[in-house]
Amino acid sequence: MSDFWLRCSLAVVLGAWLFVAGCDRAKASKDAKPPAVPPAPAVVVARVVQRDAPILRDFVARTEAVPTVEIRARVAGVLEQVRFREGSEVKKGQVLFVIQQEEYRAALQFARAQLAKAQADLTRAHDVSIVDRARAQLDQAKADLGKARQDVARYRPLAQEQAIPQQDLDTAMSKEQAAAANVEAVQAALKDTVLNQRTAIQLAEAAVESAKAAVIRADLDLTYTVVESPISGIISKVAVDRGNLVGKTEATLLATVSAVDPMFVDFSVTEADYMRVVKRAPWVARGELRRDIPPALELVLADGTTSPHKGRYVFVDRAVDVKTGTIQVRAEFPNPERTIRPGQFGRVRLVADDVPNAVLVPQLAVQELQGAKTVLVVGDGDKVSQRTVTLGDVYEDFYVVTAGLKAGERVIVEGIQKARPGMQVKAELKSDAVAPAPPAAAPTPAASPATKANGER
Repeated sequence: MSDFWLRCSLAVVLGAWLFVAGCDRAKASKDAKPPAVPPAPAVVVARVVQRDAPILRDFVARTEAVPTVEIRARVAGVLEQVRFREGSEVKKGQVLFVIQQEEYRAALQFARAQLAKAQADLTRAHDVSIVDRARAQLDQAKADLGKARQDVARYRPLAQEQAIPQQDLDTAMSKEQAAAANVEAVQAALKDTVLNQRTAIQLAEAAVESAKAAVIRADLDLTYTVVESPISGIISKVAVDRGNLVGKTEATLLATVSAVDPMFVDFSVTEADYMRVVKRAPWVARGELRRDIPPALELVLADGTTSPHKGRYVFVDRAVDVKTGTIQVRAEFPNPERTIRPGQFGRVRLVADDVPNAVLVPQLAVQELQGAKTVLVVGDGDKVSQRTVTLGDVYEDFYVVTAGLKAGERVIVEGIQKARPGMQVKAELKSDAVAPAPPAAAPTPAASPATKANGER
């Protein structure tokens, strides 16, 4: 009986406990609040715009000073003077070096003395007195021959009439023959004298010319001892110190001068870019230098700054390099500040093409997913969707979109990591994310202003 009542008591206590617990759970369930919904993440969006866009290309370039002249010693001697400061700007005709001069002054004086002697010999060779004496001797011989002939003519009839001895006629005839022979001898002597004088004159004239050449050579050698700058430009350090012997066995290099204004820039472009260039500037293919057209090239230096002066095309090389598939192009840039030096590396930036009505998306909005280019688009109701896009060229901080986006759509540029497709976001429009309108078109294609780009395609 007692067990029965014990079981009953336990049942009553357990039922009461279960009733109280059930009431507490119902009350707690009644008082509980629904779970809070997380707030929409804040992102920054930019609108896709559509407008004409000049497409830029950057090409690795190297500066080249034209002309660059090596200053060398043209005569042998001790280097006595250096009349410039290393690394400074020198002018054309400025004296740079002086080589020992005493030896060359003496050589010039000797050459001038030899010229004076040769001129005196020429004057003596022109003296005709010896020819005149030979002519006088010929006249005398002819006169003697005439007298001998007269004697023969006078004695012959007298001898025939035996008025005079035959011996007198024979003597007269002998004298006539002797006089005739003498005339021939004197005539030959006269010819020899005239020939000798002519030869002496020619030799003297040749000696004079040789002496003049020796004077010119000696004067040049003396002039070469004073070394002047052939161009205006920046001069290098001195290659040979004062006191050294220069030019003894070879033309010793003394220094180098490079013209730096304008500065020439060499760079290589692909065949495709070359065709774009010549379409915009056809005179480049013809080898013309058009200074009447405003320059349009930009030079980006090694520190990322852009030269304040724009450049123009100078020439395009003859042929495409079959090994690299590129062609060499040269441009010139004003360098009045002398800040650009030969041998520097940089990038030449040029307008390669114009894309009309280009759809532009900020580069910050583009992601790469498994080799595909994607963007997050914020549509109606601030819902996020993922879109695959096809990209073209680069324009400033934007890509040219060829497929996948339309003008006016909003793409996420900041907070991409917080957004997911299908999620609702709180979108804030970025005021500076809109591409600036391109400047007004220039009169000619090559005069289109070059704007900055982050890099090549």
